[in-house]
Amino acid sequence: MPDFDYLARAELHLGSDWETATSLGARAFRRAANALRFAFEEAAPISLRGARLTIGEFEFAGGELRGLYNSLSYPLPRKRVSTITNNARMHNAGHRQGQ
Repeated sequence: MPDFDYLARAELHLGSDWETATSLGARAFRRAANALRFAFEEAAPISLRGARLTIGEFEFAGGELRGLYNSLSYPLPRKRVSTITNNARMHNAGHRQGQ
């Protein structure tokens, strides 16, 4: 994704599904990089299910968002997540889904 503009203004919808994310409304960010950081480092993991990032007429969702955040072109330092915290998040997400 070399042509992605991480410095562009962006809107981020978050929710457990697209309908919920739409009804909650978009959150505006001055830079797409900050929107991605918020989505993956601050928001509840379940809210990524309905996540959509809009930049002008372009929309990104699902694996595209993860790809943008994990890209070598991503301009911000990533938050370090400990293995314990990461494992707890995964366990809690599975528990909420009834698994």
